[in-house]
Amino acid sequence: MSRFTSDFLRTLDERGFIHQLSDESGLDALFRKEVVTAYIGYDPTASSLHVGHLTQIMMLHWLQETGHRPLSLMGGGTGMVGDPSFKEEARKLMTVETIEENIASIKRCFANYIDYDKPGNAGLMVNNAEWLRPLNYLEFLRDVGRHFSVNRMLSFDSVKTRLDREQSLSFLEFNYMILQAYDFVELAKRYDCRLQMGGSDQWGNIVNGIDLGHRMGTQQLYALTSPLLTTASGAKMGKSASGAIWLNADLLPVYDFWQYWRNTEDADVGRFLKLFTTLPMDEIARLAALGGAEINEAKKTLATEVTAILHGRTAAEAAAETARKTFEEGALAEDLPSITIPAGELEAGLGLLTLIVRSGLAASNGEARRHVQGGAVRINDVAISDERTSIGIGELTSDGVIKLSLGKKKHILVRPA
Repeated sequence: MSRFTSDFLRTLDERGFIHQLSDESGLDALFRKEVVTAYIGYDPTASSLHVGHLTQIMMLHWLQETGHRPLSLMGGGTGMVGDPSFKEEARKLMTVETIEENIASIKRCFANYIDYDKPGNAGLMVNNAEWLRPLNYLEFLRDVGRHFSVNRMLSFDSVKTRLDREQSLSFLEFNYMILQAYDFVELAKRYDCRLQMGGSDQWGNIVNGIDLGHRMGTQQLYALTSPLLTTASGAKMGKSASGAIWLNADLLPVYDFWQYWRNTEDADVGRFLKLFTTLPMDEIARLAALGGAEINEAKKTLATEVTAILHGRTAAEAAAETARKTFEEGALAEDLPSITIPAGELEAGLGLLTLIVRSGLAASNGEARRHVQGGAVRINDVAISDERTSIGIGELTSDGVIKLSLGKKKHILVRPA
């Protein structure tokens, strides 16, 4: 039994989203009483969010599903400064043009999780550049800055970590937590936003906003954080050996996204089904209880359900079918990720190590060489042990492609241009 009586908090509690709450009973009562607006902030540091952001995005999804109003705040203003939280060094500063381009790209992802036209509780997407870029510095210092204690700010874990390591923390970054707190106050005044949510590393910043709201006359504000997510083996979510697991399909093919979830560790299947799918809890319990080889069916369901929310059911099922053909039938699936190589290069012959690097299966010739020496590389399903092998037109199959494989689960089709 959940300790909460409101649909939203009970759903989050059952599915493992809750780490800390600022006022448990007060927030639970608020969700029972009225339609609550809650927000999560995202700084546009890249043109896409990645899997590490999915926990928070799903929290906004469930907020709307239980009758409340989700607000996704884009950091068009704070993105010019950069969040220093738990970073070893300052973020690289971005131009306004880059920030705007990133926001436009990220917006495409959110529409898969939040309905911005839903009658009664349509989602909101807001850019904090609206109020941050026009700020008058002296007025801001006088009206907002005076409410902050440097002593208290120095005690936050996100700041202490940098200082304890004797790593530089610029004045620019130090202002970030003031701007984030001010965002909460502005959203409370403009949109009656009562709750800020985020990862557990944001707790200090969120509480700062609650305190500033109290000093500047807002209604009672609340904080809710989710656990920072790692896999059962301790790896950080959102990263893989080949790089970030992006949410935008132009940065990561749908098949690769599906395959990332298919490769989930056994111990994580039940937890990830709760967090990243909308399957009913009894169905999740059934899948999580599968053992032995059957756990692979649960992993396929996880991969397909997560992919369906982001990329659509048709694309998710196509990725699942591509995997089935590739792994179960040993067939050449045309939907596998592919790269194009100029025909002239293939006619002349391309070094195996060069091809592996250009395909993205290795970051360097040295890494590619280690894969070859370890017996992990295959061309058209035939193991290649000689790193000096030249790949050319002669390797083209009857389908007009070359299948390059690394291990059992990574495959790239090489197509002549």
